[in-house]
Amino acid sequence: MRPAVLGAGLVAAAMSLGDVHAQASAPDLAALRQQVEAAERSFARSMADRDLAAFGRHLSEHAVFYGNNTVLRGRAAVIEGWKAFYDGKQAPFSWEPDQVEVLADGTLAHSTGPVRDPSGQRVSRFNSIWRQEAPGVWKVVFDKGQPISDAEKKLP
Repeated sequence: MRPAVLGAGLVAAAMSLGDVHAQASAPDLAALRQQVEAAERSFARSMADRDLAAFGRHLSEHAVFYGNNTVLRGRAAVIEGWKAFYDGKQAPFSWEPDQVEVLADGTLAHSTGPVRDPSGQRVSRFNSIWRQEAPGVWKVVFDKGQPISDAEKKLP
């Protein structure tokens, strides 16, 4: 066998082994989406349960939350900034995810969904970026609400 043919064969074999390895190690995006959705629902439950400590456990140490006129940086600042939302017996709002997407490498995810007032009316939409900080452990790194249209406010 000529050296050029042998070399090309070795390169092709190495490349196909790399493809097999990449396929074998590719993250299960459906499973990761389910993890993030469960984390988001648990995060939202912290508001319904009036549990500020549980809220804080969902935050990355470096979380950034956008408010109306301010940006809260870091877990401690976000907890302090959200503490007033946890006062009182009734939650001032609730949220739930209706879309979750995960990067192909399984490191970051985006969740979004409606925010509702105590009567159940849609008032805005949340957008959260989650980072997988350990296998199966997702923490919020960015969070920002967005206004919705009058038509979306009328949706159930």
